[in-house]
Amino acid sequence: MGLLNSGIDACASGLTAQRLRMDVIANNLANVNTTRSEGGGPFRRQVVVFESRSSSRDFAKILQGELEGSGGVSVKSIIQDESPLRQVYEPSHPDADESGYVSYPNVNLVAEMTDMISASRAYEANITALDSIKRMTMKAIEIGK
Repeated sequence: MGLLNSGIDACASGLTAQRLRMDVIANNLANVNTTRSEGGGPFRRQVVVFESRSSSRDFAKILQGELEGSGGVSVKSIIQDESPLRQVYEPSHPDADESGYVSYPNVNLVAEMTDMISASRAYEANITALDSIKRMTMKAIEIGK
């Protein structure tokens, strides 16, 4: 039963992580034209960084942890993408600089939509794995009758 519980735990951590990733991507898309943010300046794209929940760096310990089922993923941080901002010539815009250029967020709609599809597929994969664990548990219960 320990392996089943650890499998459910790993799937649940993946679901939580991918949901947060989709939320961050949605926030990026919502701010694609935000030229003024709370911190001053244009909005900067945010990226979610994941890490394995096993904290060990020793291969033998990681392998043993995987065999015991202590896997899963957690969100390490949400970082700002420091790539260059889009510069658009709009001299009449209130946020234009002396040259008439406005700095728009470094959000690329195509890249964000690709990331959203990737996160959605990963979410679906975790749900499928969770359903498989559920079916295996039900079969094990049937065998035990």
